Amino acid sequence: MDTQSFAQSYARFYEKLTRESKKEEYAVFFDKDSEFQDPFQKVQGLDAIYHIFVDMYEKLHNPRFVVEEVVCSEDVAYLRWEFLYALSPTAKEDSFVGVSRVSFSKDAKVLSHVDYWDAAQNVYEKIPLLGSLMRLVKRKLHA
Repeated sequence: MDTQSFAQSYARFYEKLTRESKKEEYAVFFDKDSEFQDPFQKVQGLDAIYHIFVDMYEKLHNPRFVVEEVVCSEDVAYLRWEFLYALSPTAKEDSFVGVSRVSFSKDAKVLSHVDYWDAAQNVYEKIPLLGSLMRLVKRKLHA
């Protein structure tokens, strides 16, 4: 398997995802053994991974990824991406940056996809009451 080529294909897959993307499109990269983890969940298998993205499209307006960098080492790729979204059709678009560590099997399937991004800054601080508390704690901890 050529990790660089597969990682580039995987990055393009993420950039082209839409609400209309079918489970068969996800199956090109994920199977029953694939694991996906982000700051809110850890799941295994194509069905569970597909459900996460269906849920994202139900809760957010026009969510999308822009992959800015792909770095590979043996069977692992790191993807630096920007996630753009709005909370509703009339809300201002927002975004944040994250990194995914993706390991691939010898048969070119995702073994593990782990997202790293700041949930406190990008989610919790945007909740009115909780956000105030998070910003207070952040100020107290700042050197």
